[in-house]
Formats: sequence, C-alpha cells, structure tokens
Amino acid sequence: MTIKKVKEGWKVDFRVGGANGKRYRKTCKSKAEAERYQKFVEAQHTTTGKPWEPKPSDPRRLSELAQLWKDHAGLKLKDFDARSRKLDNIIDSLGNPVASQLKPETFNAYLSSKLKNGRSKATVNKDIVMLGAVYNNLKKLGIIDYENPVGIIKKMKLDHRELTFLSLSEISKLLKILDDMGEHDTRLISEICLNTGARWGEAENLNKKMIRENKLTFTSTKNGKNRSIPVSESFFTCIKKYSTNSKSNYTFNPEPPRSRMDVFADAIKLAKIELPAGQNTHVLRHTFASHFIINGGNILSLMRILDHSDISITMRYAHLAKDHFIDAIKFNPLKESGQ
Repeated sequence: MTIKKVKEGWKVDFRVGGANGKRYRKTCKSKAEAERYQKFVEAQHTTTGKPWEPKPSDPRRLSELAQLWKDHAGLKLKDFDARSRKLDNIIDSLGNPVASQLKPETFNAYLSSKLKNGRSKATVNKDIVMLGAVYNNLKKLGIIDYENPVGIIKKMKLDHRELTFLSLSEISKLLKILDDMGEHDTRLISEICLNTGARWGEAENLNKKMIRENKLTFTSTKNGKNRSIPVSESFFTCIKKYSTNSKSNYTFNPEPPRSRMDVFADAIKLAKIELPAGQNTHVLRHTFASHFIINGGNILSLMRILDHSDISITMRYAHLAKDHFIDAIKFNPLKESGQ
C-alpha cells in the first residue's frame, strides 16, 4: 500500500489480489479517509480470482463499520453526535469484535447485563435499533454483503409507563414557587409547555422570530419539522413582550448560569410533587395532553399538536375522556336488548 501526501490531499495507490491484481488509485481529503477507502475496496474483492473458491470472510472490526456508517449515513441524522457516542459505547462494551463474526448470544449477553445494571427496556431497545441500523444501512449501500448477524434479536415489549399529570392546584403551586425563586425564565418556559404541549427543549429554544400571529412556531423539534401552535392573545402578548428583552435571536438566554431543568426539578421538590423516574419537565407535556382530553379535546387534534408519529402513542391519553366509559354503554352490541 502506498499512501502519500499530495497537493490535492492524500493519494492512495494499491493493487488488490497480488502484483497482477487490479490497481486502484484515489485522492482523498485526509489520510484516514484514504486508509478507509483501501479497506473498503479490499473488502469488496470477495474472491481469490477463482469463481469456484469460497469468499473470504470480511475481516473488518465493528469500529471500522461504525466509522463507515457515520461517514455514509450517520452524518445525515439530526442527532448524529448522540448516536455516535451511543454506538461507540456499544462497541467498547462488546470488545470491538470482527463485525461479520458477532454472535447473537454475545450481543444478547451484553443487553442482559445492561438490564441487570438497572437500565430500562427502552434503553436496551435503542441499542438493538442502533446496532441494527449500522448493519442494515451498510448492506443497502453495498459496503457489506451479509445480513445483520444479530438481527435475530428483537426489541422487548415495553410496559405502559405511568403518565403522571399535574392537577390545577399543583400547577398554580409550582408556578408560584418558580416566581418566589425568581426563576422567571423557567416559569415562562413551563407555561409555554402547559399552553402548547411543547417539549421542554422546543420551548427553551424558541426563536423570537417564531412568535407571530398569536402562534408559537417550534423549530427545534424531535423530527426536524416546524410546528405552529396558537395561544391565547394575552399569553401571546406576554411572550412577545418578554422576548423583546432578549439580546440574542432566542426568547431565552441560550447559556443560562444554571440548567433550567435542574431549577424545575428543585421547584417540583419544593412543591412536594412526586413524579415517576425520568419524567421531570416532561410532566408538563403530559399535563397539557391529559387536560386537553379531560376538557373534551379530539384525540386526532392532540396527535397533531403533540407531533406524534403514531396514533397509538396519543391513545395513552384516551382513557381520560369524560365519555370514555359512557361510550361502552352506548355502543356495546347488546345495548338494544337491555343486557
């Protein structure tokens, strides 16, 4: 192999299959890219030159496949950095095996150890999806020629999590505590979530240009799509006035002296409100959705407001509808017979 620095970048020049094999030359932006290119080409050379000979196994380590996935697919994702870190952690925990030889039992043992150490089923499922995405995407791109070796391992069924929501009295108490703490940013972000069902990050990153026509438009959304939610005229005026004091493009200082989520957690404790593990600020979104249905809101409208991709997620709130149980009497198959 010859990789050398040239004016245009790094030039790789090599033959595959011996001295008489096909010659490959390419100029890359970096030495690392040149090395990856050579390994990629060599892996594609799957025979010894004799069609009747069996293909050699792919020798690349899982870390090499992970880098190829990052270069070809991962960088296109909005949450690339978080996924990249998660993937690196999985690879370290597995001991960076030869990717084509990873055994289902090895990966399953890793998942079981995470469960024993207190990680949730949802977290473990994310690891299954993450590793599967690497193999499946690279297979589609033709970078590997074998199926996901751990594809036999399926996601675990999740128990329905308790969706706690705040009562009207708890909402008033919480907002007053935030006022008393002098945490006006955190209070207003909380109110935005309660008025629109927005996720905390969407509300905290509200661009002040997106406050117009009595609507709040959220751009930092989970699926990358903008979402506009109308609010009352009085609340719109309050936010608009508050945002004019901001010196940046955002309604709230993007670099607060202390995490507002931590401030919110302190207020929850002071209000003596008990929440299930992991809910913290997300209770505001649950509170909006729960009261929306309790007050007679339509489940399909709620789905669009909350930006859910699947109606089954929104249906978690359906049991709160006032007519939920009355409908069982009105529409059951024996209603006419009086049974």
